[in-house]
Amino acid sequence: MSIFLKTRAVGPAPRYALAVTICLGVGFLASAVSAQASKCLPRDTLVNSLSKKYNEQLTGGGLQNPQQLIEVWSSSDTGSFTVFITRADGISCILATGRNWNAASLVPQEGVEG
Repeated sequence: MSIFLKTRAVGPAPRYALAVTICLGVGFLASAVSAQASKCLPRDTLVNSLSKKYNEQLTGGGLQNPQQLIEVWSSSDTGSFTVFITRADGISCILATGRNWNAASLVPQEGVEG
């Protein structure tokens, strides 16, 4: 049975208010979960953990802006990977982790140059 069927027939305003409240609550909850999910720590600590625990090494990265560096670390042994951003103050925040890393090979193709 729908929650809307239990409301009194006083018009659309209470239903609208309830819908808005639910949407805002879900939005705030998603923001809180997202904020808790990103883990930030000193870069040296993170890199040591990735190297020792997961056998990951620097795979690539680049400057997002003058104050932030994005790095990708991966392991060909375990298939794990970690993407994190390092701020100018030396704190790194993990953006994503995963399994089954597939490294792209940049081997030039044989054939006609052009």
